[in-house]
Amino acid sequence: MNTHIDKRCKKYRPVDPTQKVLVKQPSVSGFGSSLGVSKFDQLRCRRALAEMLILDELPFRFVENRGFRRFCFELCPLFDLPSRRTIVRELYQLYIDEKMKLKKYFSRSKVRVCLTTDTWTSIQNINYMVVTAHFIDYDWQLQKRILSFSQIVDHKGDSIGKCIENVLIEWGIDKVFTITVDNATANTTAIGYVIKKLNSWQDDGAILGGKYLHVRCCAHILNLIVSDGLKDLHDSIVAIRNAVKFVKSSPSRLDRFKNAVAHEKIGTKGLVVLDVPTRWNSTYLMLESAVKLRKAFERLGEEDIHYVNYFRDDENEQKRIGPPNCDDWDNAKVFINFLATFYDITLDFSASLRVTSNIYFKSWCTIRNQLNLLTNEIDPLVSKIAVSMQQKFDKYWGGLEKTNNLLILAVVLDPRYKLGYVKFRFDSIYGVEESQSMISKLKGVLLDLYEWYTRFYGSSGGGAKETDDVFSFGVGGGLSDDLEFGRLKATDEEDSLW
Repeated sequence: MNTHIDKRCKKYRPVDPTQKVLVKQPSVSGFGSSLGVSKFDQLRCRRALAEMLILDELPFRFVENRGFRRFCFELCPLFDLPSRRTIVRELYQLYIDEKMKLKKYFSRSKVRVCLTTDTWTSIQNINYMVVTAHFIDYDWQLQKRILSFSQIVDHKGDSIGKCIENVLIEWGIDKVFTITVDNATANTTAIGYVIKKLNSWQDDGAILGGKYLHVRCCAHILNLIVSDGLKDLHDSIVAIRNAVKFVKSSPSRLDRFKNAVAHEKIGTKGLVVLDVPTRWNSTYLMLESAVKLRKAFERLGEEDIHYVNYFRDDENEQKRIGPPNCDDWDNAKVFINFLATFYDITLDFSASLRVTSNIYFKSWCTIRNQLNLLTNEIDPLVSKIAVSMQQKFDKYWGGLEKTNNLLILAVVLDPRYKLGYVKFRFDSIYGVEESQSMISKLKGVLLDLYEWYTRFYGSSGGGAKETDDVFSFGVGGGLSDDLEFGRLKATDEEDSLW
């Protein structure tokens, strides 16, 4: 039959695989389309299917669903749908291709990266560690790539340091700007180990010999400060948490609460969320949502006997604190106003797709001023919490010697603030005399950085060369050979996945 169709049949004319057809092409933004020409490519279709599973977080067996296979057949009968085992191999090959592109970029561009790492233990008592790289490309775009997610033996400093060393060797990275970690003591040992290795690999492996390589996670420090202030939770928070637990404990109770919200005509569609007691930001969200629905809780107290009995004495259980009264709701408002600033700053610090180093000093000043005001608050509850937080703040961020000076210099290099803004803040916080000494130290750090960069890079003309377009990761059929020195070019066969 194949011989008849291919050679003898005069009525059947096979389609030229190189023939392009008129199709609608999606725009770059993903909305709308325009007319263009394209041709069917089995490999590109399979790679696009693999990327769909990644981007939409779909299971491998999705490709074998009857509905999806029927849809693909009607859409393009020429496409041979792979099985789940075949698509797994395609996904792994996609990972290998993208890894090779990134390694080639690191080796040719010699970009200096900032690393972020963290370790934790799963519920199966298995230790894990992740290493993420952030760097600025020559188009001044912030790039983020997860380099490693692996098991480690323990949380000791030597184990963490060796894991970071293996990641740097595997990816061909020998220039590191900073490493951001939490405040665990083991991380100090790990950073010291990495500094020693970077300095042994090459002279400019670490800035100023690694003096400012160690950056303590600002979001983690802020979490320690606020958590220390809230360690003795007020009964008002516990009472509101118990009320939320009652509402969230069963579907019937949640339905009765929704009816109460509807009868009170509360103009919000959101429902209460139960917090995690060890995470203060979730407690803030719980209080914020509960206060908005206060009238619904009060209606439950008037009409729902089960809600009232939930807080009464029980022979078998200890009496629960609650239900929340007027004083509890007023105290909740105080907590919300108190924590709002810290919650917003935590969100700013936690951003991963934009540069945050230049907002550190301004946020630091905001937190310090806020604590100074709250320690003198008339409300004894607020002042007690603020005093506890102030002590923790002084422990981690008390002065210039307790913070990485590069985070302050980021504000100096920001044209919106410069050194005058730092001097103004220091004058108002420490006084003019002490401020002059601190500004003098910052100028010394700036001078050291300038001399270090001049010694290693001054002979190249003082300017960075444009050597990359950064990335051509995507739907191509593999690693592109269309590479100039240090430049990864995006071609028609390789569109951007991200």
